[in-house]
Amino acid sequence: MNEEKVMTENEQKKDYLYQYRTHVRRIKRIEAELEEIRAMKMHPSVTNDGMPHGGGQNDLSGYASSLDGLERELLHERYLRVKSYMDISRRIKRLRSERERDVLFYRYIKGMDWWDIADKMGYCERHIHRYHGKALAHFELPKDVMECQYEK
Repeated sequence: MNEEKVMTENEQKKDYLYQYRTHVRRIKRIEAELEEIRAMKMHPSVTNDGMPHGGGQNDLSGYASSLDGLERELLHERYLRVKSYMDISRRIKRLRSERERDVLFYRYIKGMDWWDIADKMGYCERHIHRYHGKALAHFELPKDVMECQYEK
């Protein structure tokens, strides 16, 4: 039997809100990959076994291709991050309660842990979770996200 898990509305909202942090994380990984590739080119390993090896430092096409591909991926991911930020922050700002806006902003845009949010806002974690629940209840997903769930 092939049962698909249907996400609750709150799970959909969290998933949507986490998009921004996902882009931030991907950007950091791509930047780390670029740094690693550049470091390998700056300090290539030397094989001192007396045997001739082809393709050494003179062939930069593979290196250039790797860099170009990652730089394009980085540029695209940065575009998606900005697009995601603009949409999510606009939707968060629509909430009436400043506390609810703060909780969603700190959690999903800044990526803060619950205890850090509680400390920053001057409340206990239990209150932060309550504000979070209320904020999710009031948060409106884009219509296309809701429609995608029901098309499956």
